[in-house]
Amino acid sequence: MKFFIDTANLAQIKEAQELGVLDGVTTNPSLMAKEGIKGQDKIIQHYIDICNIVDGDVSAEVISTDFKGIVEEGEKLAALHPQIVVKVPMIKDGVKALKYFSSKGIRTNCTLVFSSGQAILAAKAGATYASPFIGRLDDVSFDGLDLIASMRLIYDNYGYETQILAASVRHPVHIIKCAEIGADVATCPLSAITALLNHPLTDIGLAKFLADAGKK
Repeated sequence: MKFFIDTANLAQIKEAQELGVLDGVTTNPSLMAKEGIKGQDKIIQHYIDICNIVDGDVSAEVISTDFKGIVEEGEKLAALHPQIVVKVPMIKDGVKALKYFSSKGIRTNCTLVFSSGQAILAAKAGATYASPFIGRLDDVSFDGLDLIASMRLIYDNYGYETQILAASVRHPVHIIKCAEIGADVATCPLSAITALLNHPLTDIGLAKFLADAGKK
C-alpha cells in the first residue's frame, strides 16, 4: 500500500520524504488556506514546490464545478508538472470531466467519494484514483472501512484499474485496516504515519539493550 501525506505544509512533506516511505501528496484548498497559501498564483507555485520535494504523484484540486471550468482548470494544472494528478469532485460534471481527462491521458483523482455507487461511476469514467473519505463517514455514524471493502470487491470483480485512495485517514488503526482490506493508497497526516513507529515494548526493549551495552 502506498503512503501519501495529506497536507500543504512543506516542512511536513520534507520530513515524510526523508523518512523514506512517502509515495505522494494530496492537498486541497482548505489545506492550502491553513498554510496561508491564498491566490491562484501562489497556489500554483506551491504545487510546483511540492512536486520538487517528492518523487510521486501530487493531487492538485480544481475549484470549478461546471464541466468547462473543470476541464480548463484541470488542463492548466496537469501542464504544471508531470507528477500532477488533477483532483476532481464527485459531481455530474466532474464525472464528465473524468471521462474527458481519461481520453486525453490526464491522470485524475476523484475526490469526495462517499458511496459504492459513486465509486463505480469514478471507475467507469476512468479515474486514476478514487478517494473515499472514511473519517468523515465515521463522523456521521457510517463505517468508512466498510466502503473501502465494498470498493475493493467491486473493482476486483470487474477489473477496474482505478486505485482506491483512502482519504480522511486519521490514525494508525485506519492505516492498518486499509492495508488489510486492500486499499491501494492511504493519504493521511504525518502524525498518523509516524504513529506506526510507536510501541511500548520497542521502547522497553531498546532501553534494555542500551543499558546492557553500557555495562562493563
